[in-house]
Amino acid sequence: MTAMTSPRPLPQAIARGLRGRCPNCGEGLMFWRYLKVRGECEACAQDLARYPADDGPAYVTILLVGHLFVAPLLFFPFIWQAPVAWVLAATLVPVALLTLLLLPVVKGGFIGLLWALNVHREDAVLHTADALD
Repeated sequence: MTAMTSPRPLPQAIARGLRGRCPNCGEGLMFWRYLKVRGECEACAQDLARYPADDGPAYVTILLVGHLFVAPLLFFPFIWQAPVAWVLAATLVPVALLTLLLLPVVKGGFIGLLWALNVHREDAVLHTADALD
């Protein structure tokens, strides 16, 4: 029989992660650089490095930017009527900035989700090993 762990509040963990805070306590910072996750929380010593965000935040960020910024641009006539060079210059800079601003926010929320679901690196390694057998 396995020991029962207390449920981890999903909305609270994601909200804390979106703010760049530890999903466990909400006090410590999650990142020590732009996208580098701290090894452990400075407030509660939660092991933050064990949650494998990998490429998930990048996919979600691209999906958000594509749907919230790029798709609505297609409804404006200047996109279709202006010279291509002008449109590229006017849209690539905001798209790049929005992507770079959203990426750490989404990564924090993603790590909060993984923490709440208790999915960590050892589980990922075990599941991969089982699939290879």
